[in-house]
Parts: sequence; C-alpha cells; structure tokens
Amino acid sequence: MKKTVVTRHKVGDFDTWLKGHQDRLDLFGPAMSDLKTFQDTDDPNSVVLVMEVTDMVKFEAILNDPSTNVLKTKHTVLDPITVSMQVEP
Repeated sequence: MKKTVVTRHKVGDFDTWLKGHQDRLDLFGPAMSDLKTFQDTDDPNSVVLVMEVTDMVKFEAILNDPSTNVLKTKHTVLDPITVSMQVEP
C-alpha cells in the first residue's frame, strides 16, 4: 500500500544538495513511486521531500543504512531528518 511520506531537513548548501536529485531518485527508487522537492521560502537551506512510498520496510532500511551517510555528506544533508507520514482521519 502506497503512503505519502514527508521528510524535512536542513542542508549546508542548497545548490550542492539540489544537484544530487538524481542520486536521491536512484537511492530511494526501489521504495517509492514519486518524489517532489520543496524549499522553504524563509530559509533557503531548509528542504522538504514529499514521496509516495511503495515499500515502507525498504524506505526505512535505506534511511537507516550507514552507507547512506556517504550521500548525505556529499549533498550537505544535516541531521536531524524529520519524517512524517500521512494519516487517515
């Protein structure tokens, strides 16, 4: 079952982070069907990703895999990464 997931985090350099879009598609591709990218209007180094996650187990494994830290460093991703999931009222 597909779930809408929102992640929010800061980056050290927005332009560097934005150039890593294809890396994000490649990394999360096995666990998602869609990815939308947003930048906060009041903080250019605060970003939001809205994903349609098709496999939560894979998604969580990717987020928690220590090898993901290489791409986080390359793209200036700063912790913490906040993950929010859609809920049905």
